[in-house]
Amino acid sequence: MQFSISTKKKIELIDITGQVEYAVERSGARAGVCTVYAPHATAAIVINEFEPNLQKDFEKVFEAIVPRADYMHDHIDNNASAHLLSGLFGCSRTIPVEEGKLALGTWQRIIFCEFDGPRSLRNVIVTVIKSQ
Repeated sequence: MQFSISTKKKIELIDITGQVEYAVERSGARAGVCTVYAPHATAAIVINEFEPNLQKDFEKVFEAIVPRADYMHDHIDNNASAHLLSGLFGCSRTIPVEEGKLALGTWQRIIFCEFDGPRSLRNVIVTVIKSQ
């Protein structure tokens, strides 16, 4: 299954847990694994708590990890930091499926991280593999 989202800011975190849960439900899998993949070189998928203060903290960490600098790629299209953050955080996550549900912890959510927004069309691919 694939779904699309739009982003409104340069750096933005979006909770996509509901869309992924829907894909797992549609798959009919009772047990297996679910892979969530963002086919973009300037975005990432993380699993963490989705709380407003923590979202702001993530934004601060993103800036601290990849501070403003004279990156070579910026001479092409001025988004080197977005590429670097995507490479560091990764564009996919795999979550176990147990009893037909994502095996997430109490506060865990699946979060799409935009590093080069705003963008009108960002895709997320969800693949569910059933256990035998």
